[in-house]
Amino acid sequence: MSLYKTYNFVDMDPGIDKMRPWVKGLKYSQIEEKSGVSATTIRNWFEGDTKRPQYATVMAVINALGVRVTYTKKGNGSAKG
Repeated sequence: MSLYKTYNFVDMDPGIDKMRPWVKGLKYSQIEEKSGVSATTIRNWFEGDTKRPQYATVMAVINALGVRVTYTKKGNGSAKG
């Protein structure tokens, strides 16, 4: 089963789309200062030049923005073991 049923990775990673509201109003250079991720890399994410960014790099930006990310398992709630 595909994680993203209707998303086309040819265009952009869905995680980057979720980040858009968090970076609204910030310059890429400001995010670079906080996260250590280059402004060029960040620009490539949001402009579509990078289709599948590295998890660690994305998390560095998310953490620098002060966003808390939680992961939950989707399913019917029954555990198989």
